[in-house]
Amino acid sequence: MPSRRLPYIPGELQFITSSTYRRTPLFRSERCCRCFVDALADVRKSSGFLLIGWVIMPEHFHLLLKPESAEATSRIMQCLKSRTATGILKHLRENQDRSWCRKMLARLALPPTVHDESHHRVWQRRFYPYGIYSQKKQLEKLDYIHNNPVTRGLVGSPAEWPWSSWRFYFLEDASLIAMDRLE
Repeated sequence: MPSRRLPYIPGELQFITSSTYRRTPLFRSERCCRCFVDALADVRKSSGFLLIGWVIMPEHFHLLLKPESAEATSRIMQCLKSRTATGILKHLRENQDRSWCRKMLARLALPPTVHDESHHRVWQRRFYPYGIYSQKKQLEKLDYIHNNPVTRGLVGSPAEWPWSSWRFYFLEDASLIAMDRLE
């Protein structure tokens, strides 16, 4: 019987994708993007993982990271999603007088049949990790991350999208978030 590779292998690079609840385009807002980047920086500091690449799209994100232990990826994602949800919901609730914020809150509202203490959800519950086993695959995923906004027609070139690690790799600009390079 062939052995099955586990998604979490200690020290292995992970390509992670996660989407907003109901694919709500929260990250069309600079404020929500900044909330995400700040939370990612805080979680990185407290968890100590290597951040190799990232991009925020209107309704999802991709990360390329290297956690220190097999269990760390789930904890990292739980903490990142929790911090961003708290910040984003606070902002939307405080600004309900703006139609965009009201619209986003309505899209994030949980149905009345959900027996939960919360009334809104920012993230889909799951995330999708993909183990990166070679330098070729690492470069492929970084290229995918950096070109995702272009492929979606949001910008004409990766340089025009401020919410990715492209600036770190091509302009050596780590002003949004500290990054790591794998050699």
